[in-house]
Amino acid sequence: MRFLIVSVFILCGLSAQSAAISAIGRKDGKICVQAFKDAIQTNIRKEHAKILAPIVAAIRYSENGGKGREYGILHPRCKPTYRSQAGWCAATVQKNFDRWTKAGRHGAFLEFLGRVYCPVGADNDPTGLNKHWVKNVKYYVTRFK
Repeated sequence: MRFLIVSVFILCGLSAQSAAISAIGRKDGKICVQAFKDAIQTNIRKEHAKILAPIVAAIRYSENGGKGREYGILHPRCKPTYRSQAGWCAATVQKNFDRWTKAGRHGAFLEFLGRVYCPVGADNDPTGLNKHWVKNVKYYVTRFK
């Protein structure tokens, strides 16, 4: 009976939040999963977690940053640790979701977020790679749903 229940759960698919957590585990390992979960629980309101957690995971995959820059956060006050990077990312996503909502939800949220998180033409983007950010994040978000 237990096998049948587990099989039905797998066949029905994981929630987007669970899929995001699994994706982080595959990319960064079990230790980082706890840091990711803590960053989501601390910085994203519970009612938005199912929507925003996959975006945070998609940013991790899109940024593909090395140790201490995993989520692409370059702010000097952001410590170069996985948890700090995940936390700043999650907080940025939540704050901008709130701003987008307050502004009337015009346009797609990821387009809105991209203008803040990874602006095209930024001084720290001399080769113009930021123009691919929204497309890349969208790609991973769809994979985590």
